[in-house]
Amino acid sequence: MRKLTIIGSGNIGFSLAKGLIKSKDYEAREIVLTRRSLSSLSEEESLGFGISDNNLTAVKDADIIVLAVLPQQIRKVMEEIAPSLVPNQIIVSVASGVSCQDIKDVLGQDTIAVRAMPNTAIAIGQSMTCISTDNASTEVVAKVEKLFEAVGSVIVIQEDLMTAATALCACGIAFFLRAIRAASQGGVEIGFHAHDALKMAIQTAKGAADLLLQTQNHPESEIDKVTSPKGCTIAGLNEMEHNGLSSAFIKGIKLSAKKAGGLYNE
Repeated sequence: MRKLTIIGSGNIGFSLAKGLIKSKDYEAREIVLTRRSLSSLSEEESLGFGISDNNLTAVKDADIIVLAVLPQQIRKVMEEIAPSLVPNQIIVSVASGVSCQDIKDVLGQDTIAVRAMPNTAIAIGQSMTCISTDNASTEVVAKVEKLFEAVGSVIVIQEDLMTAATALCACGIAFFLRAIRAASQGGVEIGFHAHDALKMAIQTAKGAADLLLQTQNHPESEIDKVTSPKGCTIAGLNEMEHNGLSSAFIKGIKLSAKKAGGLYNE
């Protein structure tokens, strides 16, 4: 029987497991979830997943092992499971700033390593997940792609862009949430109750994103449809730009990328 082991079943790990069940790619009994304490896995157990507080035994016989732990924890976890690993097991890491070579330095140079960077929208099956590898086969990468397609969209990128992907997609969730929060606060200032302003901002942001996804148009072409000469939209946009809206976003993404690259060694 094929088996998937997810080490560290926090938000990302548990959401991935539930997405795989929902998509019918796996049955619950084919997935083992681990945490330090079994008492933290009661919900997982009730859904039929295998559970374990022993990473060393949990990885035995697993076709794919997902390391869903923090960058600062991953070396310890890899050293822990190394004695149980056998050839041809696929190691998937979702830890920021941890390269395939970093993984091989601990688990051995023959390790099949793939990196994946999902974001917290994985909880609702709407993650933007970036995948990369140094030299895993096309077949292996396709298997990992299929895993994460169960919980959103997937793109395969070069490994040297993974830190950038962390900033744009994983950190990016927070950036867009803050923009929505700011829009709702603006709504309150111009007269709406807070809960109404937030609902209006959320749906407007969702509409903007869906508009681009469905039409495949560039944002500027859709902006042009809303901005009329001497109109209120262009006045608001220009005021935001005068105060550094685009520049602040770009600077924030660049700084997050710089920070993400150093997490493993901190």
